[in-house]
Amino acid sequence: MRWRIRSQLLLPLLLLLLGVLGLSVWMAFAAAQHARGQIETRVRDVAQIVGEGTFPLAPLERNHVLLWIKQLSGADYLLVKQDGKRASTLETEPERLPDEIGDDWRTLRLGPPIRAGSAMYLCSGIHLRKGGSAGDVLYILYPESLWKDALWQAIWPFLILGGSMGAASVALAVGLGQGLSRRIREVERRTRSIAGGDFSPMPLPARNDEIRDLVRSINEMAERLAQFQETTRRSERLRLLGQVGGGLAHQLRNGLTGVRLAVQLFVRECAEQTDTSALEVALRQLKLLETNLKRFLDLGRDGDGRREPCSVPALVQEAIELLRPQCQHANIDLRWKCSADECSLLGDAGRLGQMILNVLGNAVEAAGPGGVVEVTLRQEAPLSSPAPVVVLEVRDSGPGPNPEVAERLFEPFVTGKPEGVGLGLAVARQVAEAHGGTIRWSREVGSTCFRIELPLQSDSL
Repeated sequence: MRWRIRSQLLLPLLLLLLGVLGLSVWMAFAAAQHARGQIETRVRDVAQIVGEGTFPLAPLERNHVLLWIKQLSGADYLLVKQDGKRASTLETEPERLPDEIGDDWRTLRLGPPIRAGSAMYLCSGIHLRKGGSAGDVLYILYPESLWKDALWQAIWPFLILGGSMGAASVALAVGLGQGLSRRIREVERRTRSIAGGDFSPMPLPARNDEIRDLVRSINEMAERLAQFQETTRRSERLRLLGQVGGGLAHQLRNGLTGVRLAVQLFVRECAEQTDTSALEVALRQLKLLETNLKRFLDLGRDGDGRREPCSVPALVQEAIELLRPQCQHANIDLRWKCSADECSLLGDAGRLGQMILNVLGNAVEAAGPGGVVEVTLRQEAPLSSPAPVVVLEVRDSGPGPNPEVAERLFEPFVTGKPEGVGLGLAVARQVAEAHGGTIRWSREVGSTCFRIELPLQSDSL
């Protein structure tokens, strides 16, 4: 059964309201009983004075005792003598008189209502035992209108207090319930939009309460879901590329292996008869092409890979030698500076070499004919890391990435080159993160710098 929050708020308040109303009714009833008791006390006091007094009560004349008592008590009186004669403060005799007549003023109670003319009275009778009126019966008639007025005066403060508190409680509960329900519905709408793929943040409520904390948590969840979706999309594209391009890359790599073996055989057989330097360059280019094809085979693969000591300067030197013929052909000034000759780490040499070759090849293409590429390798001990890191910086004099792709430069298939595929930097980031490192780029004055940081004692492969 669905139990709405508004109902959960209203039900306890409704029970509290019923309790308040019940208490108010009880207090009003108690006040009415108290008022009745006060009236009956006054009536008994009158009965005591008249019953124990020796002053005459009849005949009823001007300024008589019964008239004086009526003015003081507000009740009317009817004296019935033993001989049947009557003396009364009433203008009209009552239609009937109560049958039960008391003998003791201490037990006197107001009797049932009777009619006298157009008015209703509460009537009780008592036998008089002293004085000249001994043996007579005195009937005390209290006006019902005065009785009701006294009761109303006693109970109306409690009824009004209980009713006003109840109405205020209901209004407050309804207002709070509707406000809370509206805010919760907004949160529900936002969560449904997140489920639909909209990860935009929700404005924080102005009121600092638990709902605001919930909205803040939802915004954090949406941000993490957006990041997870982007990571999943990138991984899926890498996996798809690995599946689709794996077969083609494997076939091309087999063909390149045959070509390379044929060239190597020719070089070996004709080394003494002709100049084979051009063929040596061709062999290096074939090796570079074979390495590029290996990217398709390794892209998106999971696993730790091999762990072995790797000399980072040697890997950088190997990548420079592979790209030097291309730089010489395009008249690119390739500068190499290493201040960490003994720098080594545990990792996959093949994947690290692939990362360095990708970044360096991207810089050579970005510099263009007549450009400059500077490669520096050094060791640093940053404050944010307990272990020293090796830093590889590659600068080129090119114009830098296009603004439309600058923010997504390391994503697969993102490239500003007309004939580019957009995989080199994506693979480089994948390899750097697999080895516990980072790669980022920045645009400096007149150059673009790619910075790779790798921990020297990395256990994350």
